[in-house]
Amino acid sequence: MREFLKVASLEHALACCERFSVVGTETVSLDHAPGRILARDVACPADLPGFRRSTVDGFAVCAVSTFGASEAAPALLDIVGSVRMGEAAAACVGRGQAIRILTGGMVPEGADAIVMVEHTEALDGTSIEVSRAVAPGENVIAADEDAAAGQILLTVGRRIRPQEAGLLAAIGLVDVLVFRRPVVAILSTGDEIVPPGSPIGPGQVRDVNSTTLAALVEDAGGIAVRVGIVHDVLETLSSACTDALAQADTLLISGGSSVGTRDLTLDVIEALPDAELHFHGVAISPGKPTILARSGRQAVWGLPGHVASAMVVFRVLVRPFLERLAGLAPGEGAAWRNVPARLSRSVASAHGRTDFVRVRLEDHPDGVLAVPVLGRSGLLNTMVGAHGLVRIDREAEGLLAGATVSVLLF
Repeated sequence: MREFLKVASLEHALACCERFSVVGTETVSLDHAPGRILARDVACPADLPGFRRSTVDGFAVCAVSTFGASEAAPALLDIVGSVRMGEAAAACVGRGQAIRILTGGMVPEGADAIVMVEHTEALDGTSIEVSRAVAPGENVIAADEDAAAGQILLTVGRRIRPQEAGLLAAIGLVDVLVFRRPVVAILSTGDEIVPPGSPIGPGQVRDVNSTTLAALVEDAGGIAVRVGIVHDVLETLSSACTDALAQADTLLISGGSSVGTRDLTLDVIEALPDAELHFHGVAISPGKPTILARSGRQAVWGLPGHVASAMVVFRVLVRPFLERLAGLAPGEGAAWRNVPARLSRSVASAHGRTDFVRVRLEDHPDGVLAVPVLGRSGLLNTMVGAHGLVRIDREAEGLLAGATVSVLLF
């Protein structure tokens, strides 16, 4: 039986993830850009919106014409025209004058404020009373208020959300340079594993990890490629890993990463071309039997066979790795998706390892509670019932009830 020679700390394991290069780039249309990661800074080609715009329906005026106006002593202004949407005003505004304008309309020359229509009363077709004074710039968006020409709007490594896509549309960018989505091959090992649609016999279990890991990969922005189930035969497993790496940036091997006599993952990884082992075993629970190695420029992960352990390891280690591989800038990834809560009960921990406790979040009159969901690493229902993880550092021996914790959301 092989042993864990040196168990890595969580911090060391995360540092090892930094040794792999970001994937290449590709150009996609703006319609397909949401969810992708920018591979180039985006500068504003011209002032945005490019002209002064009204933020309300009303009248464009010289603000000084309204000074002192009130309901008791309204200002009287002459209407000298109107602004049609999508066009410039034909007339200029002088003192004592007003031009009708709609929200989004181009503010005419001479005007420096907009009086809301609610604060006016028409006397006839050519004049209005203004019952409230406006200040210069009130209800007006400046020509460069959204962005100035040459300003860097978005930086490399930024995920394009709907709002970023809208900004790209506003500056007329229709083709966007983004990083490729990392292709992740997923392989399950074990003589006892059968496909989800197959009947199970004595001692057999269905392949849950392929489904959960593929979903996690897609959620992290990668492209999941399911290799299938491979039995515990060294030559067969080695051939399957070689074939998988030929079509992927990263390989996830589920099961066989422990130290039992039938756990062949480490042997297979070490036999891959240009292989380098970064660590075998991490001082975390659940998920100690985790492997990270390199074959050429590609990463090979050996994940625990127990589904909850595999999912925790993915959330804590593999997801940050994939996000970095995909070009996501620091601070943009899921590692920052945390919510504060109070622990509902005390939780013990072993000194010298980092524990991750599954918790569900519950509303409470005094705030949000993190309620531990206890159970063994092979139980899927503990993950179904949880919203996230609470980290207990290796120097601690547990957390007390009522402690303020940061919940790492799934």
